[in-house]
Amino acid sequence: MALTITTARSAPTAAELIGVGVFSDLDRPDSLPNALLDARGFDAKLGKAMTVEADGGLVVVIGLGKSDEFTEQSLRRAGAALAKTARRQKVIATTLLTDAASVVNGMNPGLGAQCLAEGLELGRYVHGTYKSKAPRQDLKKVTIVGSTAKAVKDGVGLGQAIAAGQVLARDFVNEPGGSLTPAEFAKQAAAMAKKSGLSCKVMDLAAIKKAKLGGLLGVNRGSDNHPRFVELTYSPPKPKATIAFVGKGITFDAGGLSIKPGNGMMTMKMDMGGAAAVIGAMSCLSAAKVPVRVRAYVPMTDNMLGGDATRPGDVLKIRNGKTIEVLNTDAEGRLILADALSLASEAKPDAIVDLATLTGAAVGALGPKIAALMSNDEEFAEKVEGAASDAGERVWRLPLPADYKSQMDSPIADMKNIGKPMGGGALTAGLILQEFVGEGIPWVHLDIAGPAWTDGEDVESRKGGTGFGVRTLVELARSW
Repeated sequence: MALTITTARSAPTAAELIGVGVFSDLDRPDSLPNALLDARGFDAKLGKAMTVEADGGLVVVIGLGKSDEFTEQSLRRAGAALAKTARRQKVIATTLLTDAASVVNGMNPGLGAQCLAEGLELGRYVHGTYKSKAPRQDLKKVTIVGSTAKAVKDGVGLGQAIAAGQVLARDFVNEPGGSLTPAEFAKQAAAMAKKSGLSCKVMDLAAIKKAKLGGLLGVNRGSDNHPRFVELTYSPPKPKATIAFVGKGITFDAGGLSIKPGNGMMTMKMDMGGAAAVIGAMSCLSAAKVPVRVRAYVPMTDNMLGGDATRPGDVLKIRNGKTIEVLNTDAEGRLILADALSLASEAKPDAIVDLATLTGAAVGALGPKIAALMSNDEEFAEKVEGAASDAGERVWRLPLPADYKSQMDSPIADMKNIGKPMGGGALTAGLILQEFVGEGIPWVHLDIAGPAWTDGEDVESRKGGTGFGVRTLVELARSW
């Protein structure tokens, strides 16, 4: 059931508990049982939560961290902590927004409300589709106490819309590869498009062959599930520009004939995290009143080991005519993205950004919470970095060193699909993708292999898909 978030001057009498925020370096309100909080070791670090009795009712005390480090983005984490802690109550209220605004000078209440709403929705998320007993989640209504100004109400609406897109992406990533086949993935994307007022084109196997998408066809050869290629378009009145989003949609990655070990396959239903983020972002562009046209290009297939699977040494011809010698069939994401980037470039957008769970090398370089960013254009790279920062998603710039391109030289094709085994795998993958971006088109590649999935419990997410990238894409389009 959907969560209802409203604003009011005071907490409704129906509220079963109140969520309040406290800073770690400031005095707590006298109304709280501070001796009890101290005895339990409550340190008020950002995102920490504790339920206590105060003034004859239940109170969830939420840590806001140090006051001089607090920003509007901190409210997302605080809201998530509240939603997780209060999941067994149906109706709650919170003063988190006013608690923060009373201390932080110059806080933007609309942005704060947006982040708080996002946190409440993300903290409430559970994916229990396949459990015989669904995880308990009773929370249905939250009242944000304090300002009822239009900016705050608008912020709440925007936050819920963006969070819904991120939740959609999480649901896609968490769905097993045996049920989220390319055909089913495309079907659900088309249903979302209809609901969200987007135009949608779905290419089946015959259309993909006609379009000469050789990379997608090559990766799909080992599968019994036919591929799909989905194009989505959001068109506002009088668009200021056109941006292309490209997402890697490998619905399950066994590695092809270069088969992954068992441990390496256990989470490979998440290898369509880039596609999930793109589709999730597209779902909320209208609600976010994005002023630019956005086109999404999403190739979908699994990477299996059937009798006619692409063999190491085979050569594939990509949509733009360039050829790739496949020496490692587990380096398949770049092959389907090559087709998608070629198609996106043909429409001559003002910029392209692609998202892909592409390389373990990016995880090795930046760990599990930071995406790698590579680009052919300094100004556009800074724009995407700024959008990610404003959206509370962490990215870090990596280079595209031209002298590394020789690593992909092939004696029989235009290039190989892997570099030399000497490190820098994220960079060589980015260099391959760059070959399929049209000349003069600003482009950013986000390798989200780390932050698209989490094996640990976090305040904003549970184990599984995170929906990383949705907020960055929406903020990039909103702020164009």
